[in-house]
Amino acid sequence: MSEKAEFIKDLALPAVAAPMFLISGPKLVIECCKNGIVGTFPALNQRTSEGFEEWLIQIKTELEQFEKETGKKPAPFGVNLIVHPTNPRLEADVKLCMKHKVPLVITSLGAVSMVVDAIHSYGGLVFHDIIKKRHAEKAAEAGVDGLILVSAGAGGHGGNLNPMSLIAEVKKIFNKTILLSGCISTGRDIAAAMQMGADMAYMGTRFINTEESKAPEEYRKMIIEAGANDIVYTAAISGVHANFLAASLQAAGITEEDLKKEHKVDFGKELDTEVKAWKTIWSAGQGVTTIENVMPISELVNTLKSEFKEAIEEQSKLLEVFPKG
Repeated sequence: MSEKAEFIKDLALPAVAAPMFLISGPKLVIECCKNGIVGTFPALNQRTSEGFEEWLIQIKTELEQFEKETGKKPAPFGVNLIVHPTNPRLEADVKLCMKHKVPLVITSLGAVSMVVDAIHSYGGLVFHDIIKKRHAEKAAEAGVDGLILVSAGAGGHGGNLNPMSLIAEVKKIFNKTILLSGCISTGRDIAAAMQMGADMAYMGTRFINTEESKAPEEYRKMIIEAGANDIVYTAAISGVHANFLAASLQAAGITEEDLKKEHKVDFGKELDTEVKAWKTIWSAGQGVTTIENVMPISELVNTLKSEFKEAIEEQSKLLEVFPKG
């Protein structure tokens, strides 16, 4: 029996604004949820657990006030947790998620049943990001409610598999919620993700270029000017393969030789170094090719909805022509 997340049917669009390191904050999350899509942020975007709790309180308070004033139920929000032995805050941040009953927790760098059980204890959901079938199998064993398939071309830490192949492999072993990540920047892209078998689209880069993101103006401008060939896939920056804007790598003095390195980063001891690196070396996915502006989230969601509807309507017309014979 298929087990899909119940909240999907109440969304304006089947989409999640992905948690982006140093970019996603309360303002972005709140505006996404108000406009009917899931807003998320990494817990580590706040440097302390105390600060993390302040953001949780701010988000919950504003969304509760929104529902009270408008009578409209906002979309659920989510938090990204790094489930890695060297993350010294994991235990404290999990407890805060339990205390504030965070609706959705997105886990990265490890699917651990103890974390899943803790979130399930109050009715929360756990989605886990993966780049290959083996990771999906481990996450399924841990009891996660959804898998985020990070395919080729995705911004941040991503894989290199074609999305069609990745979805096909994962659907053979997992019948819960499937989200697709990788080059999704338009409503037409969201529709394409649904056609490939995903339940939701997972969008990061497109939300960097919103008025509510914490991205510097130079970062947004670089995304507008970039094409798919301006994205570089390398492990040199954080020890894990990720996609970055070539212009930011060049500006930081990173050489071709540097980009071939695959050193490992200790996510505990090297956290400060990682933060400094990502502040000046900017990540983005190949979806930059369709991003031409910066707009408020409310306008972006309306645009995505129109594009999504148009794409679905065009697809339905194909049934009048095909199949034949």
